[in-house]
Amino acid sequence: MSESTPQELAENCAKAMFARDRASQKLGMKIESIAPGRAVLSMAVTEDMIQGHGSCHGGYLFTLADSAFAFSCNTYDKATVASGCSIDYMYGAKAGDILTAAAEEQSRGGRTGVYDITITNQDGRTVALFRGKSYQVRGAVINSEPKS
Repeated sequence: MSESTPQELAENCAKAMFARDRASQKLGMKIESIAPGRAVLSMAVTEDMIQGHGSCHGGYLFTLADSAFAFSCNTYDKATVASGCSIDYMYGAKAGDILTAAAEEQSRGGRTGVYDITITNQDGRTVALFRGKSYQVRGAVINSEPKS
């Protein structure tokens, strides 16, 4: 059996995770690209995501960024979870907007990592900035059972 390349490993990890990720699927998220330490996900803002001030509820923006974070830090087939994260909202998203969350690894060493995620709309305007801190737990991503 041949060794897979880092890119192939990242793609296989994303495929395995997405198959189990009912939350991201239910919200209509799509994986646009994946690479070691990187992920780009997109999501359309629906009418059901609009809050009382007429823009996308921040929880949906957080969820999109958090999913991109999860896919980016799990590209090495080492089960990794969030140990902390924060978000800054920059611009309101409206129903019909197509949002893109681009996650990029800033550092990874030992069991921890730091990832920055930028959410933009279809016009390239920055909607939110998210920073996630990861922690590697036991187990693999591919061929693993979901953690309870």
